[in-house]
Amino acid sequence: MSDYTPLNKVGEFGLIRMIKEKITLQQESTIKGIGDDAAVLEPKQKQLVVSSDMLLEGVHFDLTFCPLKHLGYKAVAVNVSDIAAMNATPTQITVNIAVGARFTVEAVEELYEGIKLACDNYKVDLVGGDTTSSNSGLIISITAIGETTSEQVVYRSGAKVNDLVCVTGDLGAAYMGLQILEREKQAFIANPDMQPELDDKQYIVGRQLRPEARMDVIYDLRERGIKPTAMIDISDGLASELFHICSQSKVGAVVYKDNLPADSQMLETAVEFNIDPLTCIMNGGEDYELLFTVPLAAYDELKNHPDITIIGSITEESEGVNLATKSGQVFPLKAQGWSHF
Repeated sequence: MSDYTPLNKVGEFGLIRMIKEKITLQQESTIKGIGDDAAVLEPKQKQLVVSSDMLLEGVHFDLTFCPLKHLGYKAVAVNVSDIAAMNATPTQITVNIAVGARFTVEAVEELYEGIKLACDNYKVDLVGGDTTSSNSGLIISITAIGETTSEQVVYRSGAKVNDLVCVTGDLGAAYMGLQILEREKQAFIANPDMQPELDDKQYIVGRQLRPEARMDVIYDLRERGIKPTAMIDISDGLASELFHICSQSKVGAVVYKDNLPADSQMLETAVEFNIDPLTCIMNGGEDYELLFTVPLAAYDELKNHPDITIIGSITEESEGVNLATKSGQVFPLKAQGWSHF
C-alpha cells in the first residue's frame, strides 16, 4: 500500500490550510496574508516593485534531475533576483501552481518546503496564490513584491559614458551544470542501474539547481553608499543583459575578456565538453548574478571587492558593444542567450 497521499484526498482548501500553517509572516508591511480573498499590504510611503516569472516543466526544468525542494527554492530566488536588480528589498510573494494527477500531497509539501526555505532566507512573506490541476506537467508562477524609494530605485536606463561595468560572482557555471545533468540523465536512460557521477561537479550543478539571488551585494552596496546607475540580473546570458542596459541607456560598452569571472570547475568542465568557456560566460544564462554600472569614482571602493568584478566600461553609443582581448583586439558582441520562443 502506498505511503503517499493523493491530492484529491485533501482537496484545494485542505492544501491551502496545510501551506498556511507552515508560513510565518515577517514583514511589517504585510497586514493580511493567506486566508482571505486577497492579501493586504501597507508599504508606508515606499514605492512598490512587482515582478512575475513562470516556470514550466519540460521548458524551464526537468523533474528527472531537479528535486522539488530545490525547484521551490529556485522559483523564489529567480523572482527575488528581479527585485534585487531594481535595487529594492523583497517583501512578499504569491505562488500559483498547477499540478498533474501524478503529484501527491507529499510532493507538493516538498515543493513548498523549498519555497519556505527561500522565504526565510530572503525574509519575504508568502501572502497568497492559487492551486489548480494541470494536464501538461507542473507549472509554477510566482509574483514577487519589493519596496524601494524614488531615490534608491535603479533602472536599466541610467548608465552613463565612463561608468564602470561590474558583475557579481562568477559566470557560466549554471549552464555547464545543466550540461552535466543532461549527460547524466541520458546515461540513466541508457542504464537505470548507473549512479550519477556528480562528486566533482557539485558547485556547477548547485548553480543550476539552486541559484541564489544576490541580495547580499545589494545590502553591501547600500552600506558602502554606492548606488548603481543601471542594473539587471543575468538570467539570459551576460551579452544579452549588457545589450539591454546599453539599448535602454543609449550607450555602448567594452568588456575585457581577461576580466570575466569564472570558476575553475566551470572552465574544466567546458574543456571536457569541448565548449568554449567564453560562450558559457557570455551566453549561458541562469547564473542570476547582477550586472550593473557605477560611476568611475567608485573604482577604489570596488576594485578589491571579493564578490564584485569590474569587467569593463560604458562608451559612446556609436562605438557599439564590444569584447576586448589582452592583445588589444576588439570584437563586436552578439547576444545569443536564452530565447523564450
